[in-house]
Amino acid sequence: MPTTSAQLQIHTDGNGDVVDLTPRVAEIVAGTSGAGVAAVFVPGATAAITTMEHEPGNVFDLRQLLDRLVPREQGWEHNRLNHDTNAHAHIRAAIVGPSETIPFEAGRLMLGAWQQIVLVDFDDRPRERTVLVNVIG
Repeated sequence: MPTTSAQLQIHTDGNGDVVDLTPRVAEIVAGTSGAGVAAVFVPGATAAITTMEHEPGNVFDLRQLLDRLVPREQGWEHNRLNHDTNAHAHIRAAIVGPSETIPFEAGRLMLGAWQQIVLVDFDDRPRERTVLVNVIG
């Protein structure tokens, strides 16, 4: 089974920045024939990969929900023990998860009409992120 690997370098603003990865992942998959899956993974404990409709209202709503579920200022033990400020980012990333697996067929991702692959950076500062894409098929 043939495989292809790629690394995407993404600059984020942190603080819940949501970056659409779909065109770049689609470009990697475009050269494939047949069917398979694209695994998209972000290393690190304060970022996540998911799928969603990437439009301003939905991005705003996701940020608002996560602010209510996992508030930044909560007296988190991680922050106390490590003299840190990003415990909320670690927890949010754990909830959303570091990866998604998307099927493809004939070089096209099998996403829904309003579904995009996104990187969400929960850390409390801008970051340079590496996203790993493994295409199996």
